[in-house]
Amino acid sequence: MRPQLPPDYRPSEDEEFMNPMQLEYFRQKLLRWRAELLAESTETLQHLKEESLLKPDLTDRASLETERAIELRTRDRERKLIAKIDSALSRIEDGSYGFCEESDEPIGLRRLEARPIATLSLDAQERHERMERTHRDD
Repeated sequence: MRPQLPPDYRPSEDEEFMNPMQLEYFRQKLLRWRAELLAESTETLQHLKEESLLKPDLTDRASLETERAIELRTRDRERKLIAKIDSALSRIEDGSYGFCEESDEPIGLRRLEARPIATLSLDAQERHERMERTHRDD
């Protein structure tokens, strides 16, 4: 059974890390974020169906095609984000949410608040980004 969150609940450093209240808080946050992305996706599909590429003016048609390409690229990014949200929700269920994939250390509440899909601690993320930059420069 999931705990009932008070309406003004915010995770605190004073609590045990990833206690049932914190897990429920992040679960609800992730579910809300996922629902928002899915609603936007539905709106985009509806918008794309309503718009017509049969514009007589070549410039109008080109602008419309550019807008569609941007919208579709955005939706593709959001599709990938939904997959990351689903993965985070799975980690909540299996008990690994909130802990770094590399070090098993707590990721930290502030980082999770800012990026609830985070899988690496701040230190591990910085190391990862430094490695990416080093290999990209080669």
